[in-house]
Amino acid sequence: MPEPLLFEISSEGRIGHSLPMLDVQEIDVEDLIPEKFKRTVPPELPEMSELDVIRHYHHLSVMNHHVDKGFYPLGSCTMKYNPKINETLAGLNGLMNLHPFQKENLIPGALQIMGELSDYLCEIAGMDAVTLQPAAGAHGEMTGLKIIRAYHDSRGNPRKRIVLPDSAHGTNPASATITGYETVQIKSTPGGLVDIQQLKSSLNEDVAGVMLTNPNTLGLFESQIAEIARLVHDIDALLYMDGANLNALLGIVRPGDIGFDIVHFNLHKTFSTPHGGGGPGSGPIGVKADLSRFLPVPMLIKKEDKYLFDYDRPHSIGKIQGFYGNFSILVRAYIYIRMLGARGLRKASENAILNANYLMHKLMPYYDLPHKQHHMHEFVLSGDRQKEKGIKTLDIAKRILDHGFHAPTVYFPLIVHEAMMIEPTETESKETLDDFANAMISIAREVETHPDLLKNAPLTTPVSRLNEAVAARNLDVAYKKLNS
Repeated sequence: MPEPLLFEISSEGRIGHSLPMLDVQEIDVEDLIPEKFKRTVPPELPEMSELDVIRHYHHLSVMNHHVDKGFYPLGSCTMKYNPKINETLAGLNGLMNLHPFQKENLIPGALQIMGELSDYLCEIAGMDAVTLQPAAGAHGEMTGLKIIRAYHDSRGNPRKRIVLPDSAHGTNPASATITGYETVQIKSTPGGLVDIQQLKSSLNEDVAGVMLTNPNTLGLFESQIAEIARLVHDIDALLYMDGANLNALLGIVRPGDIGFDIVHFNLHKTFSTPHGGGGPGSGPIGVKADLSRFLPVPMLIKKEDKYLFDYDRPHSIGKIQGFYGNFSILVRAYIYIRMLGARGLRKASENAILNANYLMHKLMPYYDLPHKQHHMHEFVLSGDRQKEKGIKTLDIAKRILDHGFHAPTVYFPLIVHEAMMIEPTETESKETLDDFANAMISIAREVETHPDLLKNAPLTTPVSRLNEAVAARNLDVAYKKLNS
């Protein structure tokens, strides 16, 4: 049964708190609040005991799917397990209770964590300078694009276009548009890589930069990246790497070594900090040396043996985040990198690649695989075979919930019909991968024998298939309306 709303289990007169007697002088708050801000009617709040409230939220937490509870194979999102030591250490009083306005001389440890994290990210990506300010991957994209604009403006040659492939994450064209650029889309080859000839025809003196994800959203490494970088740099444009798929490259390939000028990191993907539920995120960017002068203020620098903030940066694009980013997420990423070290990070990527290819080969006989070459950390299946029998990818995604797994990313990238994008990450065991593969194989067989099960799935979740159009357009509805 669905969990009732708090208002539905409310009972008039019931309370869940007992406040102590006032031991300070009482002040009439009515005199402190301007008349225009005072309520004319009491707020409508549920009336419940503490026990009822606790049980309500516990029931909801059990219904929720999360990485601690089960497999979360979202392609391009790297939903890896978050080690609990990260949470414990990030919760230390000396870190958790820092105030954003504390003076630099009182927080040398926090500055050292951020400074060393910046150095680690530079080393991992082959970059020369990093800002930790951006609050998410898309925020990092916007910051990188502002730096691209500042670079061209400084040379007296403002440009107006950003080139990106048709497999790009949706945030790429959105970020380019927000920063005032026109976007030019180039098609992928039948093999799933950038079409070099179309790229050449799209490059001209109006192009400010090219945005690529490598490996791309099909899970394929752009093997022509050196040629792409040469073409981009020949017109004095910049090459930007969306770091969403960096989990495939740690210790194996450094973006800066293969021609990228700017890269953003998703600390909430690659470096095991919490992911989902709207945040918190963190999307630092790294740049090559000639772009470092444009990074946001303040920059964290090291003088002698101390880290401090540098605000004297006349060429900076300015400030793009309050204070200095999401500090607690930076701490978690720092711990993860220190725990694994260089060899551990490489092993993580090697295992992520191994897991993806193992799972891909188990599912190949049962679903279409448009790109059959060796993949990196993720792969994209197609449900075209099942759609011919009246079952859509959405039906498959809903049915997988009945097996206790979260659904993979569906209908993305757009260049694959009925796409199912699967990324197992390195943290999942062979047993979990086998269980997921067996569930997907079982569903493929149900398409032949019991298609009605899929069309009505999920059957075992607290709430069955929602009317998604209503849910997206009318957020103020109860579960009964969603199921109608």
